[in-house]
Amino acid sequence: MTRSMTSPETLPAAPPPAPLLHHVGIQTRDLANCVAWYRDFFGCAEKWSLAEFSELTHSRLPGIRRLTEVKVGDLRFHLFDRDEDRPDLPGGNKTQFQHVCLAVGSPEDLRAWRDRWLALYESGRYHFATDEPPTDIVTDADGVQSCYVMDVNGLEFELTYVPGGDR
Repeated sequence: MTRSMTSPETLPAAPPPAPLLHHVGIQTRDLANCVAWYRDFFGCAEKWSLAEFSELTHSRLPGIRRLTEVKVGDLRFHLFDRDEDRPDLPGGNKTQFQHVCLAVGSPEDLRAWRDRWLALYESGRYHFATDEPPTDIVTDADGVQSCYVMDVNGLEFELTYVPGGDR
């Protein structure tokens, strides 16, 4: 791909309408474990699964075997596994999404989500890629409360309560 320089006068006046989040794609080494955890933690329902993929998908995700969409409310996760076993945990010094932040409706909801994570972890029903527990709930100077939890793959979610909801 080549890059061309465009003068400010030739740029469109405004961007198109803001995009909406459709789904978060998550690669896992154990699809059944991952689907079960997202079902039990977030309350997701399995919507559909694929085992045949386009050439484009194969070129971007070599070795993809199966993809399952799970959904709760308007939140969708595309969970998939690949032939290649790459046991490296997410993180380290590489370009990637560092975490996904999900808003909750109240401080009580935030505590309930943290407690739910602990209960599922302590149940022993899931294999977690890391033993990192959720963080404590912290409150910043503006009253925003947050905690961080890991999914079964070692991917980080921030759960946050924002008083007034617009920050």
